[in-house]
Amino acid sequence: MQLVDLERIREADALLAEVARRTPMEHSRVLGEQTGGEVHLKCENLQRTGSFKLRGAYVRLIGLDAERRAAGVVAASAGNHAQGVALAAQLLGIPATVFMPERVPLPKLAATKAYGAEVKLRGAVLAETLAAAREHAERTGAEFIHPFDHPDIVAGQGTVGLEILEQLPEVRTILVPTGGGGLVAGVAAAVKAVRPEVRVLAVQAEQAAAWPGSLAAGKPVPVTDTQTMADGIAVGEPGAVPFAHVAELADGVLTVSEESLSRALLLCLERAKLVVEPAGVAAVAALLEHPEQVVSPTAAVLSGGNIDPLLLLQLIQHGMTSAGRYLSLRVRLPDRPGSLAALLGKLGEINANVIDIEHSRISGALALGEVDVEVSLETRGLEHREYVVTQLEAAGYTILARR
Repeated sequence: MQLVDLERIREADALLAEVARRTPMEHSRVLGEQTGGEVHLKCENLQRTGSFKLRGAYVRLIGLDAERRAAGVVAASAGNHAQGVALAAQLLGIPATVFMPERVPLPKLAATKAYGAEVKLRGAVLAETLAAAREHAERTGAEFIHPFDHPDIVAGQGTVGLEILEQLPEVRTILVPTGGGGLVAGVAAAVKAVRPEVRVLAVQAEQAAAWPGSLAAGKPVPVTDTQTMADGIAVGEPGAVPFAHVAELADGVLTVSEESLSRALLLCLERAKLVVEPAGVAAVAALLEHPEQVVSPTAAVLSGGNIDPLLLLQLIQHGMTSAGRYLSLRVRLPDRPGSLAALLGKLGEINANVIDIEHSRISGALALGEVDVEVSLETRGLEHREYVVTQLEAAGYTILARR
């Protein structure tokens, strides 16, 4: 397979000049301190539609001839690709139909409709949605726009790599969130053509990691279980076009845990003041989990920022727990006046902030005159979290469970 070359990516860059934003590259002091190097964040979460997907979608659609444009385009996506295709089609005056899963978050559904696409909800999982979109394409003659498996998509996404080289000429490592592989393929194609010594590393959620096994096998190999909070990169099988690029050009794949993803999301929100979705923070998670794998200066691509506010609330709590700043305890107390006040007093002494508290007197494990108290606390970090537990135990409290 012929790889996308630098000339094609530069042509894509020219096509996108008045369409896509040249997203900022932000220096991150806190990540530099935590990893012992110089770290910069490529903020594709600030791109139009909230992710890098507009780049590839626009390049793919502008390449269609008049006859295919008149027939319209169709796509399947749970969010970012849907919005990229919808906006690109609107800008080019092409009718667009987007199939989305039946339980797609409402903000993503609303945004896709706002860009002018006709949205059809089909399927409980994305594979079913994809099948419905392909059937629609065959029945109507509309052009199916794959989210990553096409040279035009790779070329469009490769413009991210060109911008990184322009904004951070001294870069030595680039970390790229990776699902189907269109973004990392494009970045690797652009970067290796100009600076072959720069390391380009793909980053996957370890619970949805199809790339390590595929690269080991020498061909795309599907995985069936992709249960991760990073739904934007939960792709069961790499695309053939991206695979050819990554196999030849990229320098490896890193996988990250769910805990690292949630910690990275919280760090971006608190310290960088950037709202990033779980898939979008995979590169930051890799820095936190595998700092030894990168050579500084490092550019971490924040690939998207489209996150359901309800999910964001859950992930903030998950991230606080992973960072040791949230602690939930079940404590057994004597059921008499003053017991709860004494516990709260002790928590105040050791600077644990009470978020929520709940009594239970109906457990079968309770003896007469006992009560279980579930208390949720905000702590100052992992050391303070352990200090809270040891101080309570030293004061004679029985801790039945902690998380």
